[in-house]
Amino acid sequence: MAMCLRFIHNCRNKHDRRTGSLSLLELTQAFQVILHLVQGIEFPQELINLGTKGQVRSNSKLKTLNPFLDKSGLIRVGGRLRNSNIQFDQKFPIVLPKHHITRLIIKEEHLIQLHSGPTATLSAVRQRFWPLAGKDLVRQVIHNCTICARFKAEQVTPIMGDLPSVRITPARPFLNSGLDYAVPLIIKDGKTRNKKTLKAYIALFVCMSTKAVHLELVSELTTANFLAALKRFVSRRGVASNIYSDNATNFVGAHNELQIMFKQRRVSNDIETFLETKNIKWHFIPGQAPHFGGIWEAGIKSAKYHLKRIVGPSVLTFEEMPTVLACIEACLNSRPLCPLSAAPNDLDVLTPGHFLIRSPLTSIPEPDLIDVKTNRLTRWQLVEQMRQHFWRRWSKEYLSTLQNRTKWSQQGSARLMPGSLVLLMDTTAPLTWKRGRVTELHPGKDGVTRVVSLRVDHKIVKRAVRTLCVLPCARE
Repeated sequence: MAMCLRFIHNCRNKHDRRTGSLSLLELTQAFQVILHLVQGIEFPQELINLGTKGQVRSNSKLKTLNPFLDKSGLIRVGGRLRNSNIQFDQKFPIVLPKHHITRLIIKEEHLIQLHSGPTATLSAVRQRFWPLAGKDLVRQVIHNCTICARFKAEQVTPIMGDLPSVRITPARPFLNSGLDYAVPLIIKDGKTRNKKTLKAYIALFVCMSTKAVHLELVSELTTANFLAALKRFVSRRGVASNIYSDNATNFVGAHNELQIMFKQRRVSNDIETFLETKNIKWHFIPGQAPHFGGIWEAGIKSAKYHLKRIVGPSVLTFEEMPTVLACIEACLNSRPLCPLSAAPNDLDVLTPGHFLIRSPLTSIPEPDLIDVKTNRLTRWQLVEQMRQHFWRRWSKEYLSTLQNRTKWSQQGSARLMPGSLVLLMDTTAPLTWKRGRVTELHPGKDGVTRVVSLRVDHKIVKRAVRTLCVLPCARE
Protein backbone atom coordinates (compact mmCIF):
# COMPACT_ATOMS: atom_id res chain seq x y z
CA MET A 1 0.00 0.00 0.00
CA ALA A 2 2.83 2.43 0.85
CA MET A 3 4.46 1.79 -2.55
CA CYS A 4 1.14 2.43 -4.29
CA LEU A 5 0.77 5.75 -2.49
CA ARG A 6 4.32 6.72 -3.46
CA PHE A 7 3.58 5.84 -7.08
CA ILE A 8 0.44 8.00 -7.01
CA HIS A 9 2.38 10.87 -5.41
CA ASN A 10 5.18 10.68 -7.99
CA CYS A 11 2.64 10.69 -10.83
CA ARG A 12 0.93 13.79 -9.45
CA ASN A 13 4.12 15.63 -8.44
CA LYS A 14 6.76 15.27 -11.16
CA HIS A 15 9.01 17.88 -9.52
CA ASP A 16 8.77 16.29 -6.03
CA ARG A 17 9.50 12.63 -6.58
CA ARG A 18 10.07 10.37 -3.58
CA THR A 19 12.78 7.75 -3.85
CA GLY A 20 14.73 5.43 -1.58
CA SER A 21 13.33 3.54 1.39
CA LEU A 22 9.83 4.27 2.68
CA SER A 23 9.63 6.99 5.29
CA LEU A 24 7.68 6.87 8.53
CA LEU A 25 5.18 9.36 7.16
CA GLU A 26 4.48 7.19 4.12
CA LEU A 27 4.00 4.09 6.26
CA THR A 28 1.62 5.96 8.58
CA GLN A 29 -0.42 7.28 5.64
CA ALA A 30 -0.62 3.80 4.10
CA PHE A 31 -1.78 2.33 7.41
CA GLN A 32 -4.50 4.99 7.72
CA VAL A 33 -5.69 4.24 4.19
CA ILE A 34 -5.97 0.54 5.04
CA LEU A 35 -7.99 1.38 8.18
CA HIS A 36 -10.27 3.66 6.12
CA LEU A 37 -10.91 0.86 3.62
CA VAL A 38 -11.65 -1.69 6.35
CA GLN A 39 -14.03 0.59 8.22
CA GLY A 40 -15.67 1.62 4.95
CA ILE A 41 -16.39 -2.02 4.11
CA GLU A 42 -17.60 -3.08 7.59
CA PHE A 43 -19.24 0.13 8.90
CA PRO A 44 -20.70 1.96 5.86
CA GLN A 45 -23.92 3.03 7.60
CA GLU A 46 -22.11 4.08 10.78
CA LEU A 47 -19.76 6.32 8.79
CA ILE A 48 -22.71 8.01 7.11
CA ASN A 49 -24.59 8.53 10.38
CA LEU A 50 -21.53 9.85 12.21
CA GLY A 51 -20.75 12.23 9.33
CA THR A 52 -24.27 13.64 9.14
CA LYS A 53 -25.83 13.25 12.59
CA GLY A 54 -22.76 12.78 14.79
CA GLN A 55 -24.05 9.52 16.26
CA VAL A 56 -24.98 6.03 15.18
CA ARG A 57 -28.38 4.41 15.22
CA SER A 58 -29.75 2.75 18.32
CA ASN A 59 -29.55 -0.70 16.70
CA SER A 60 -25.90 -0.33 15.69
CA LYS A 61 -23.33 -2.70 17.19
CA LEU A 62 -21.17 0.35 17.97
CA LYS A 63 -23.83 2.05 20.06
CA THR A 64 -22.31 1.15 23.45
CA LEU A 65 -18.91 2.54 22.40
CA ASN A 66 -20.23 6.11 21.81
CA PRO A 67 -18.14 6.36 18.61
CA PHE A 68 -17.06 9.57 16.83
CA LEU A 69 -15.02 10.52 13.76
CA ASP A 70 -11.53 11.93 14.24
CA LYS A 71 -9.85 14.50 11.97
CA SER A 72 -8.77 11.85 9.51
CA GLY A 73 -12.25 10.30 9.28
CA LEU A 74 -11.60 7.16 11.32
CA ILE A 75 -14.16 5.82 13.78
CA ARG A 76 -12.86 5.95 17.34
CA VAL A 77 -14.29 4.91 20.69
CA GLY A 78 -15.83 7.81 22.67
CA GLY A 79 -15.85 5.91 25.93
CA ARG A 80 -15.63 7.43 29.40
CA LEU A 81 -11.91 8.14 29.70
CA ARG A 82 -11.98 11.68 28.28
CA ASN A 83 -10.70 13.23 31.50
CA SER A 84 -7.78 10.80 32.01
CA ASN A 85 -4.12 11.70 31.52
CA ILE A 86 -3.34 8.82 29.13
CA GLN A 87 -2.36 9.25 25.50
CA PHE A 88 -4.92 10.09 22.83
CA ASP A 89 -4.77 6.71 21.07
CA GLN A 90 -5.34 4.85 24.34
CA LYS A 91 -8.08 7.26 25.42
CA PHE A 92 -9.91 7.03 22.06
CA PRO A 93 -8.80 3.79 20.34
CA ILE A 94 -9.65 3.09 16.70
CA VAL A 95 -12.56 0.69 16.21
CA LEU A 96 -11.64 -2.47 14.29
CA PRO A 97 -14.17 -5.03 12.96
CA LYS A 98 -13.77 -8.79 12.62
CA HIS A 99 -11.46 -8.66 9.63
CA HIS A 100 -8.23 -10.15 8.35
CA ILE A 101 -6.45 -6.84 8.96
CA THR A 102 -7.49 -6.98 12.60
CA ARG A 103 -6.03 -10.46 12.93
CA LEU A 104 -2.76 -9.26 11.40
CA ILE A 105 -2.59 -6.38 13.90
CA ILE A 106 -3.23 -8.79 16.80
CA LYS A 107 -0.65 -11.23 15.46
CA GLU A 108 1.99 -8.50 15.22
CA GLU A 109 1.26 -7.35 18.76
CA HIS A 110 1.41 -10.96 19.95
CA LEU A 111 4.92 -11.25 18.53
CA ILE A 112 5.97 -7.89 19.99
CA GLN A 113 4.77 -9.04 23.41
CA LEU A 114 6.95 -12.18 23.09
CA HIS A 115 4.06 -14.61 22.63
CA SER A 116 2.17 -13.48 25.72
CA GLY A 117 -1.23 -14.87 26.66
CA PRO A 118 -4.68 -13.67 25.55
CA THR A 119 -5.13 -11.10 28.33
CA ALA A 120 -1.73 -9.46 27.91
CA THR A 121 -2.01 -9.45 24.12
CA LEU A 122 -5.49 -7.90 24.17
CA SER A 123 -4.37 -5.24 26.65
CA ALA A 124 -1.46 -4.30 24.38
CA VAL A 125 -3.73 -4.10 21.32
CA ARG A 126 -6.18 -1.84 23.14
CA GLN A 127 -3.46 0.77 23.62
CA ARG A 128 -4.32 1.91 20.06
CA PHE A 129 -7.22 -0.16 18.76
CA TRP A 130 -10.55 -1.50 19.97
CA PRO A 131 -11.28 -4.77 18.12
CA LEU A 132 -14.87 -5.97 18.25
CA ALA A 133 -15.06 -9.44 19.84
CA GLY A 134 -11.44 -8.88 20.79
CA LYS A 135 -11.18 -11.86 23.15
CA ASP A 136 -12.31 -14.32 20.49
CA LEU A 137 -9.98 -12.88 17.86
CA VAL A 138 -6.99 -12.94 20.20
CA ARG A 139 -7.68 -16.56 21.16
CA GLN A 140 -7.89 -17.52 17.48
CA VAL A 141 -4.58 -15.83 16.69
CA ILE A 142 -2.80 -17.44 19.64
CA HIS A 143 -4.34 -20.83 18.80
CA ASN A 144 -2.90 -20.55 15.28
CA CYS A 145 0.55 -19.52 16.52
CA THR A 146 2.97 -22.36 15.73
CA ILE A 147 5.45 -21.48 18.46
CA CYS A 148 2.74 -21.30 21.13
CA ALA A 149 1.28 -24.59 19.85
CA ARG A 150 4.62 -26.31 20.40
CA PHE A 151 4.65 -25.34 24.07
CA LYS A 152 0.96 -26.11 24.58
CA ALA A 153 0.85 -29.21 22.42
CA GLU A 154 -2.41 -31.12 22.68
CA GLN A 155 -1.90 -34.79 22.00
CA VAL A 156 -4.25 -36.81 19.84
CA THR A 157 -6.08 -39.04 22.33
CA PRO A 158 -7.92 -42.00 20.80
CA ILE A 159 -10.03 -44.18 23.05
CA MET A 160 -8.08 -46.96 24.74
CA GLY A 161 -7.97 -49.96 22.44
CA ASP A 162 -9.21 -53.48 23.08
CA LEU A 163 -6.71 -55.99 24.42
CA PRO A 164 -5.06 -58.13 21.74
CA SER A 165 -6.07 -61.77 21.50
CA VAL A 166 -2.74 -62.98 22.94
CA ARG A 167 -3.55 -61.17 26.22
CA ILE A 168 -6.95 -62.79 26.75
CA THR A 169 -6.58 -66.24 25.17
CA PRO A 170 -5.32 -69.22 27.24
CA ALA A 171 -1.95 -70.41 25.99
CA ARG A 172 1.18 -72.11 27.23
CA PRO A 173 3.31 -69.74 29.33
CA PHE A 174 5.66 -67.65 27.17
CA LEU A 175 4.13 -68.94 23.94
CA ASN A 176 3.40 -65.26 23.26
CA SER A 177 6.05 -63.12 24.92
CA GLY A 178 6.81 -59.46 25.32
CA LEU A 179 10.41 -58.29 25.45
CA ASP A 180 12.24 -55.23 26.72
CA TYR A 181 15.57 -54.13 28.17
CA ALA A 182 16.06 -52.42 31.53
CA VAL A 183 18.44 -49.57 32.32
CA PRO A 184 22.16 -50.43 32.55
CA LEU A 185 23.56 -51.89 35.78
CA ILE A 186 27.10 -51.56 37.12
CA ILE A 187 28.80 -54.88 37.90
CA LYS A 188 32.35 -55.89 38.79
CA ASP A 189 34.60 -57.92 36.55
CA GLY A 190 35.67 -60.18 39.43
CA LYS A 191 35.75 -60.47 43.20
CA THR A 192 38.97 -58.57 43.96
CA ARG A 193 38.88 -55.00 45.15
CA ASN A 194 40.67 -53.41 42.20
CA LYS A 195 38.66 -55.07 39.45
CA LYS A 196 37.14 -52.67 36.96
CA THR A 197 33.40 -52.14 36.66
CA LEU A 198 31.33 -52.88 33.58
CA LYS A 199 27.86 -52.18 32.31
CA ALA A 200 25.26 -54.90 32.09
CA TYR A 201 21.60 -54.98 31.10
CA ILE A 202 18.50 -56.94 32.05
CA ALA A 203 16.49 -58.58 29.27
CA LEU A 204 12.92 -59.10 30.45
CA PHE A 205 10.60 -61.64 28.83
CA VAL A 206 6.98 -61.47 29.97
CA CYS A 207 4.20 -63.90 29.11
CA MET A 208 1.39 -62.00 27.42
CA SER A 209 -1.40 -64.12 28.96
CA THR A 210 -0.16 -65.01 32.47
CA LYS A 211 2.21 -62.07 33.16
CA ALA A 212 4.93 -64.53 34.13
CA VAL A 213 8.41 -62.96 34.00
CA HIS A 214 11.77 -64.33 32.88
CA LEU A 215 14.95 -62.25 33.48
CA GLU A 216 18.26 -62.63 31.69
CA LEU A 217 21.50 -60.73 32.32
CA VAL A 218 23.12 -59.38 29.14
CA SER A 219 26.56 -57.79 28.98
CA GLU A 220 26.10 -55.62 25.87
CA LEU A 221 23.35 -54.15 23.72
CA THR A 222 24.34 -56.07 20.62
CA THR A 223 22.46 -58.48 18.41
CA ALA A 224 24.84 -61.34 19.24
CA ASN A 225 24.40 -60.93 23.00
CA PHE A 226 20.67 -60.72 22.67
CA LEU A 227 20.52 -63.87 20.52
CA ALA A 228 22.46 -65.67 23.24
CA ALA A 229 19.93 -64.47 25.84
CA LEU A 230 17.10 -65.56 23.55
CA LYS A 231 18.61 -69.05 23.25
CA ARG A 232 18.82 -69.33 27.04
CA PHE A 233 15.22 -68.19 27.32
CA VAL A 234 14.02 -70.74 24.74
CA SER A 235 15.97 -73.53 26.42
CA ARG A 236 14.24 -72.90 29.75
CA ARG A 237 10.78 -71.70 28.75
CA GLY A 238 10.20 -73.23 25.34
CA VAL A 239 9.97 -71.75 21.87
CA ALA A 240 7.82 -68.62 21.61
CA SER A 241 5.54 -68.37 18.59
CA ASN A 242 5.19 -64.59 18.84
CA ILE A 243 7.55 -62.03 20.36
CA TYR A 244 6.47 -58.43 20.82
CA SER A 245 8.97 -55.63 21.37
CA ASP A 246 9.83 -52.06 20.53
CA ASN A 247 12.08 -51.02 17.64
CA ALA A 248 15.43 -51.25 19.43
CA THR A 249 18.27 -51.85 16.99
CA ASN A 250 19.39 -55.08 18.65
CA PHE A 251 15.85 -56.49 18.46
CA VAL A 252 15.51 -55.56 14.80
CA GLY A 253 18.94 -57.06 14.11
CA ALA A 254 18.03 -60.30 15.87
CA HIS A 255 14.79 -60.51 13.91
CA ASN A 256 16.67 -60.01 10.65
CA GLU A 257 19.26 -62.64 11.50
CA LEU A 258 16.59 -65.20 12.38
CA GLN A 259 14.81 -64.49 9.11
CA ILE A 260 18.05 -64.89 7.17
CA MET A 261 18.75 -68.21 8.92
CA PHE A 262 15.29 -69.50 8.02
CA LYS A 263 15.54 -68.34 4.40
CA GLN A 264 19.09 -69.49 3.66
CA ARG A 265 18.55 -72.90 5.34
CA ARG A 266 21.90 -72.96 7.05
CA VAL A 267 20.88 -75.77 9.42
CA SER A 268 20.42 -79.51 9.03
CA ASN A 269 17.21 -81.03 7.73
CA ASP A 270 15.90 -82.19 11.11
CA ILE A 271 16.54 -78.87 12.81
CA GLU A 272 15.29 -77.03 9.75
CA THR A 273 11.98 -78.89 9.92
CA PHE A 274 11.71 -78.10 13.62
CA LEU A 275 12.45 -74.39 13.11
CA GLU A 276 9.97 -74.11 10.27
CA THR A 277 7.22 -75.50 12.49
CA LYS A 278 8.38 -73.29 15.41
CA ASN A 279 9.12 -70.17 13.42
CA ILE A 280 9.19 -67.15 15.69
CA LYS A 281 7.07 -64.25 14.46
CA TRP A 282 8.36 -60.89 15.61
CA HIS A 283 5.94 -58.00 16.10
CA PHE A 284 7.22 -54.45 16.55
CA ILE A 285 5.18 -51.69 18.16
CA PRO A 286 5.24 -48.19 16.58
CA GLY A 287 8.31 -46.11 17.27
CA GLN A 288 8.42 -43.92 20.38
CA ALA A 289 5.16 -45.38 21.70
CA PRO A 290 5.92 -47.23 24.97
CA HIS A 291 2.21 -47.32 25.90
CA PHE A 292 1.79 -49.98 23.19
CA GLY A 293 3.98 -52.23 25.35
CA GLY A 294 2.51 -51.50 28.75
CA ILE A 295 2.74 -55.10 29.97
CA TRP A 296 6.54 -55.27 29.66
CA GLU A 297 7.01 -51.66 30.77
CA ALA A 298 5.17 -52.59 33.98
CA GLY A 299 7.41 -55.64 34.36
CA ILE A 300 10.53 -53.49 33.99
CA LYS A 301 9.19 -51.09 36.63
CA SER A 302 8.52 -53.94 39.08
CA ALA A 303 11.96 -55.49 38.48
CA LYS A 304 13.71 -52.16 39.07
CA TYR A 305 11.63 -51.63 42.22
CA HIS A 306 13.01 -54.81 43.83
CA LEU A 307 16.48 -54.37 42.37
CA LYS A 308 16.98 -50.95 43.93
CA ARG A 309 15.93 -52.22 47.34
CA ILE A 310 17.99 -55.42 47.24
CA VAL A 311 21.21 -54.23 45.63
CA GLY A 312 21.19 -50.55 46.52
CA PRO A 313 24.60 -48.92 46.04
CA SER A 314 26.42 -52.28 46.08
CA VAL A 315 28.30 -53.45 42.99
CA LEU A 316 27.86 -57.17 42.34
CA THR A 317 29.83 -59.51 40.14
CA PHE A 318 28.59 -61.12 36.95
CA GLU A 319 27.96 -64.35 38.91
CA GLU A 320 26.16 -62.69 41.81
CA MET A 321 23.78 -60.61 39.73
CA PRO A 322 21.99 -63.60 38.07
CA THR A 323 21.32 -64.99 41.54
CA VAL A 324 19.65 -61.74 42.56
CA LEU A 325 17.68 -61.65 39.30
CA ALA A 326 16.47 -65.22 39.91
CA CYS A 327 15.16 -64.18 43.34
CA ILE A 328 13.44 -61.14 41.83
CA GLU A 329 11.95 -63.35 39.09
CA ALA A 330 10.54 -65.72 41.72
CA CYS A 331 9.08 -62.79 43.63
CA LEU A 332 7.42 -61.34 40.52
CA ASN A 333 6.03 -64.73 39.52
CA SER A 334 4.46 -65.08 42.99
CA ARG A 335 2.44 -61.86 42.85
CA PRO A 336 -1.38 -62.25 42.70
CA LEU A 337 -3.08 -61.90 39.34
CA CYS A 338 -6.53 -61.23 40.82
CA PRO A 339 -7.95 -60.15 44.19
CA LEU A 340 -8.48 -62.61 47.02
CA SER A 341 -11.57 -64.79 46.82
CA ALA A 342 -14.58 -63.75 48.86
CA ALA A 343 -14.81 -67.25 50.38
CA PRO A 344 -13.55 -67.18 54.00
CA ASN A 345 -11.85 -70.57 53.70
CA ASP A 346 -10.06 -69.80 50.42
CA LEU A 347 -6.70 -68.25 51.32
CA ASP A 348 -5.02 -68.96 48.00
CA VAL A 349 -4.57 -66.54 45.10
CA LEU A 350 -3.86 -67.13 41.43
CA THR A 351 -0.26 -66.26 40.52
CA PRO A 352 1.90 -66.64 37.38
CA GLY A 353 3.84 -69.33 39.22
CA HIS A 354 0.83 -71.66 39.09
CA PHE A 355 1.10 -71.76 35.30
CA LEU A 356 4.87 -72.25 35.27
CA ILE A 357 5.17 -75.28 37.53
CA ARG A 358 1.90 -77.05 36.61
CA SER A 359 2.52 -77.32 32.89
CA PRO A 360 5.39 -78.74 30.82
CA LEU A 361 7.16 -76.63 28.22
CA THR A 362 5.51 -78.49 25.33
CA SER A 363 1.91 -79.17 26.28
CA ILE A 364 -0.28 -81.52 24.28
CA PRO A 365 -4.09 -81.34 24.07
CA GLU A 366 -5.81 -82.90 27.07
CA PRO A 367 -9.52 -83.75 27.67
CA ASP A 368 -11.58 -81.57 29.98
CA LEU A 369 -11.13 -82.97 33.50
CA ILE A 370 -12.60 -80.11 35.53
CA ASP A 371 -15.82 -81.89 36.56
CA VAL A 372 -14.32 -85.37 37.03
CA LYS A 373 -14.09 -86.59 40.61
CA THR A 374 -10.60 -86.80 42.11
CA ASN A 375 -10.81 -90.52 43.03
CA ARG A 376 -11.39 -91.45 39.38
CA LEU A 377 -8.25 -89.74 38.10
CA THR A 378 -4.76 -91.08 37.55
CA ARG A 379 -1.80 -89.19 38.95
CA TRP A 380 -1.14 -87.44 35.65
CA GLN A 381 -4.81 -86.60 35.18
CA LEU A 382 -4.84 -85.10 38.67
CA VAL A 383 -2.00 -82.78 37.69
CA GLU A 384 -3.79 -81.92 34.45
CA GLN A 385 -7.00 -81.18 36.36
CA MET A 386 -5.13 -78.78 38.63
CA ARG A 387 -3.73 -77.00 35.57
CA GLN A 388 -7.20 -76.70 34.02
CA HIS A 389 -8.50 -75.42 37.35
CA PHE A 390 -5.95 -72.62 37.24
CA TRP A 391 -7.02 -71.64 33.71
CA ARG A 392 -10.67 -71.64 34.77
CA ARG A 393 -9.85 -69.29 37.63
CA TRP A 394 -7.78 -67.21 35.18
CA SER A 395 -10.80 -66.93 32.88
CA LYS A 396 -13.33 -66.18 35.62
CA GLU A 397 -11.35 -63.99 38.02
CA TYR A 398 -8.37 -62.44 36.24
CA LEU A 399 -9.94 -61.60 32.87
CA SER A 400 -12.70 -59.57 34.50
CA THR A 401 -10.07 -57.25 36.01
CA LEU A 402 -8.97 -56.26 32.49
CA GLN A 403 -12.41 -55.03 31.49
CA ASN A 404 -12.19 -51.36 32.52
CA ARG A 405 -10.41 -48.62 30.58
CA THR A 406 -8.35 -46.92 33.27
CA LYS A 407 -7.59 -43.92 31.03
CA TRP A 408 -8.38 -42.61 27.55
CA SER A 409 -12.00 -43.65 28.06
CA GLN A 410 -13.28 -41.15 25.49
CA GLN A 411 -12.27 -40.23 21.98
CA GLY A 412 -10.30 -36.98 21.84
CA SER A 413 -11.46 -33.96 19.88
CA ALA A 414 -8.44 -33.83 17.56
CA ARG A 415 -8.87 -35.71 14.28
CA LEU A 416 -6.23 -36.98 11.89
CA MET A 417 -6.73 -37.22 8.15
CA PRO A 418 -4.37 -37.96 5.26
CA GLY A 419 -2.55 -34.72 4.56
CA SER A 420 -2.76 -33.38 8.13
CA LEU A 421 0.28 -31.44 9.29
CA VAL A 422 1.50 -32.63 12.70
CA LEU A 423 4.31 -32.16 15.19
CA LEU A 424 6.27 -35.20 16.39
CA MET A 425 6.43 -34.78 20.16
CA ASP A 426 9.50 -36.16 21.92
CA THR A 427 11.66 -35.46 24.96
CA THR A 428 13.54 -32.56 23.35
CA ALA A 429 12.60 -28.88 23.52
CA PRO A 430 9.29 -28.08 21.80
CA LEU A 431 10.96 -25.73 19.31
CA THR A 432 13.05 -28.64 17.98
CA TRP A 433 10.11 -30.96 17.31
CA LYS A 434 9.98 -32.15 13.73
CA ARG A 435 7.05 -31.60 11.42
CA GLY A 436 5.45 -34.36 9.43
CA ARG A 437 2.51 -34.90 7.12
CA VAL A 438 0.15 -37.83 7.51
CA THR A 439 0.22 -40.10 4.47
CA GLU A 440 -1.84 -43.09 5.63
CA LEU A 441 -4.09 -44.09 8.54
CA HIS A 442 -3.94 -47.56 10.10
CA PRO A 443 -7.25 -48.07 11.94
CA GLY A 444 -7.64 -50.98 14.32
CA LYS A 445 -10.34 -53.64 14.38
CA ASP A 446 -12.67 -51.21 16.19
CA GLY A 447 -12.20 -48.56 13.50
CA VAL A 448 -10.18 -46.22 15.74
CA THR A 449 -6.87 -44.99 14.32
CA ARG A 450 -4.00 -45.31 16.79
CA VAL A 451 -1.09 -45.59 14.33
CA VAL A 452 -0.39 -43.51 11.22
CA SER A 453 2.28 -43.32 8.56
CA LEU A 454 4.08 -39.97 8.28
CA ARG A 455 6.40 -38.34 5.79
CA VAL A 456 9.23 -36.87 7.84
CA ASP A 457 12.50 -35.64 6.33
CA HIS A 458 11.71 -37.28 2.97
CA LYS A 459 11.07 -40.73 4.49
CA ILE A 460 8.00 -42.63 5.69
CA VAL A 461 7.81 -43.64 9.37
CA LYS A 462 5.09 -45.12 11.56
CA ARG A 463 4.13 -43.37 14.77
CA ALA A 464 1.43 -43.70 17.40
CA VAL A 465 -1.08 -40.84 17.33
CA ARG A 466 -0.47 -40.24 21.07
CA THR A 467 2.93 -38.80 20.12
CA LEU A 468 1.50 -36.34 17.59
CA CYS A 469 0.11 -32.83 17.85
CA VAL A 470 -2.19 -31.72 15.04
CA LEU A 471 -1.49 -28.27 13.61
CA PRO A 472 -4.43 -26.21 12.29
CA CYS A 473 -4.63 -25.74 8.55
CA ALA A 474 -3.88 -22.06 9.02
CA ARG A 475 -0.35 -22.96 10.09
CA GLU A 476 0.62 -24.89 7.03
